[in-house]
Formats: sequence, C-alpha cells, structure tokens
Amino acid sequence: MTRRVFQLRVTLGDVTPPVWRQVLVPAAYTLDRVHRVMQFAMGWQDCHLHSFEIEGAQYGEPDPDGDLPLLDEMDYRLDEVAGPGTRMCYVYDFGAWWEHEVVVEEVLPADPGVRYPMCVAGERACPPEDVGGPEGYAEFITALVDPSHPRHIVMWDWIGRPYDPAQFDPDQVSTLLRRLT
Repeated sequence: MTRRVFQLRVTLGDVTPPVWRQVLVPAAYTLDRVHRVMQFAMGWQDCHLHSFEIEGAQYGEPDPDGDLPLLDEMDYRLDEVAGPGTRMCYVYDFGAWWEHEVVVEEVLPADPGVRYPMCVAGERACPPEDVGGPEGYAEFITALVDPSHPRHIVMWDWIGRPYDPAQFDPDQVSTLLRRLT
C-alpha cells in the first residue's frame, strides 16, 4: 500500500494580517500527533488544552472529570476522520480561544525520499503564548510597533525576546517537526 500524506492549510482565526501554515502530515497520524504538528507549525508551546472538531465530533485528551465530552484523539487516525476538502476546527487554549481553520487541501502519495511531517509554506509569526487571545494580540502588536504607545516598553519587557510579527521560516518549522518522527 502506498503511503499517503495530507496537505493541510492551517489558518489562525481572528488575526490580521493572516497567520497561516501549509503542512504535509502522514495520513496514518493519530489526532494527538496532528495536535503536536499544529503546535510546532504554529509556534505554540503546548501549555494549554486543545480540541478538534471534525464533522460535528469533538476530539482531544479525555477529561478525567468528564466535564468535557471528547473522543480520545489517540484512538483516531487522520485518514479515518478526514479526506480531501474536509474542514476542521482546532482550538488551542480554551481561555484565549485560538481557533484554527484546518482544511485538507489534498491527499498525496508520500515521496519515499522525504521525511514527514514538514512545513512547505506559511506567513507571519505565531502570536506569543498567553498574550490574551486575538484581542490581546492586536493590542500587543499595536503597542510593540508604536514607540509612543503607553505600553510599548511594558510589552517589550513582557515578551523578553526579539519578536517580529512578519517573520516566518518554513524550513525552521520543518526542522522542529522532524522531532516527531
């Protein structure tokens, strides 16, 4: 049987200009591994809860208290729950509610000489962890780029590292994704 890869287009919702990635993911990956691909591809740090919604079903890490009814993401493979054209919603950080639209653009034969998963394209840096969701990110960017903004220095101190919202390197993401194989 020929190995297949899913070409996924991941777009972060409610953020302008758009932050997006195009990744190639093995079709046989379970959804917990797809979650890890999302984390590396987008630049998140996997510090918060997450879930997938695919055709009305919710997948994620089962809630031990049973308050959040989710199908166990470790029990479902990508190729069992999605196909070409499938649209999924991936939510990361239920407090900030980072909603990602994930579209299966194509299902392709895997190239035996290529290591998957890999990032093939994308634009813009991911918002920093714990910035406060889309609204907090918009405020963060406004303060960051305007030296006269009253929170300019506070935001630079808070981030504590160089941050360029326009920066994105798919090769760097692919290097990180190799840790999953």
